[in-house]
Amino acid sequence: MRGVVDESGLAARLRAALVGAGFTYDGVAAALGTTAHTALSRNETLPGLRATTGGTPVETLTRLWLLQATVPVSRVEQALPGLLDPLCTAGLLERSVGEVRARVDVRPYAADDLDLWVASDLTPGLDGQPNRVSADHVLGISSAATSLAQLTVREPVARSLDLGTGCGVQALHLASHSDRVLATDVNKRALRLTRFNAALNEVADRIEVREGSFFDPVADNQFDLVATNPPFVISPATGEQLVYRDSGLPGDRVVEHIVRGVPDLLTVGGTAQVLANWMITRDQPWDERLAGWIDGCDAWVVQREVVDLPTYVELWLKDAGLHGGPEYHQRYDTWLSWFDEQGAEAVGFGWINLRRVLTGDPTLRFEDWPYDVEQPIGPEVTDLFTRIESLRGWDDDRLGAARLVARPDLRQETYGAPGAEDPSEIVLRQQRLVRRARQVDTAEAALVGACDGELTTDQILAALGQLLDQDPADLRASYLPVVRDLITEGFLDLS
Repeated sequence: MRGVVDESGLAARLRAALVGAGFTYDGVAAALGTTAHTALSRNETLPGLRATTGGTPVETLTRLWLLQATVPVSRVEQALPGLLDPLCTAGLLERSVGEVRARVDVRPYAADDLDLWVASDLTPGLDGQPNRVSADHVLGISSAATSLAQLTVREPVARSLDLGTGCGVQALHLASHSDRVLATDVNKRALRLTRFNAALNEVADRIEVREGSFFDPVADNQFDLVATNPPFVISPATGEQLVYRDSGLPGDRVVEHIVRGVPDLLTVGGTAQVLANWMITRDQPWDERLAGWIDGCDAWVVQREVVDLPTYVELWLKDAGLHGGPEYHQRYDTWLSWFDEQGAEAVGFGWINLRRVLTGDPTLRFEDWPYDVEQPIGPEVTDLFTRIESLRGWDDDRLGAARLVARPDLRQETYGAPGAEDPSEIVLRQQRLVRRARQVDTAEAALVGACDGELTTDQILAALGQLLDQDPADLRASYLPVVRDLITEGFLDLS
């Protein structure tokens, strides 16, 4: 299918039929059952086909779109009354003599306590079939898209930008808390699907789409929030390019370009959130390298995963459908040789969160945190930037006079040999959101334990000085920077 008509009337009729059929995320999960639903997540359809033989509308639509099976015309007409011919004309379905098959995927999606539907190109590679796709393939709801949606802050804003929208998943999320959303892409096909999805989910009045590369469609615009899952695959930028993953720029230049340029698009206090890959090079720490890209913004950058180079290349060659093909070994070798020329030793994956500073010098925070976090993690982004802004300009006297409170979900873990008088290791661990863990010494643990909002930081440190027989001035000089870190990382709250 090479085109989708942008017809709001058709989208409204389709939405009503999907609701009437119970074709929602929960409805499909119930129709499939746990086993078949899990199998479908592995791109295996047989358990789902066995579970959906009853002929109900939700089963018919599940077979048609999610399982990509041919369905009798009579069943489709029952599930989508009066819509078969219009959907065929629009390019979403294709009809033969007595059967119907999907040409575009329409998938239920649960987000922000809403039932949504997302149209995209058909999922490739079901049941082990070849997964070669066209250069303008429009990806559906991917794990990366879900990760960005969970990362994005959800406070009400006036204007937001979905940079590189694809099928429009992020734009649909943004429309739930933005007065206006601008969605951009270089792929005309993606923009047509985004328009259709906006109409299908009744937010077409809040989403505007524009064609263009990177910042070209939004020159001289400013936004309160920018969310982007750019085509970040790190490669030599040779061979056929898939628009949804390949930027045409070599290496991680696409991410660098976005990080350097996006501050100019932000209102003061505005936030940009980027899901990204970056090269880890032999001659420079990853955080030092990325810090050179950031200017004019507070930043919180989290490296969530590190992948060795062969694993990375294999992943994306298989994604392109080249595994086992005649080009595979040659492309594999060329890619690894190119990485070697770049001085790369691994690839990092994670989050880049930027907030244009209100006042003062920017604060840059880099964390290597591959462990489980609570989802959605967006509230932590807001909280961390708020803590950074709250502390900006505080001198030691103001920090010493603060009455701090340990966060209620904090737990202390102690480790040591059985029977030992003192623990060899003390760890403070958060139970919510990032779930940070911090190894501390006895004084730091005691300081946090005493933070209940009653005493000032200076009073607690003075008491600790007497208890530990240490000079109060030395203790204050040593631990006030620690207190600042504890506040920024969310172990202590300003009361």
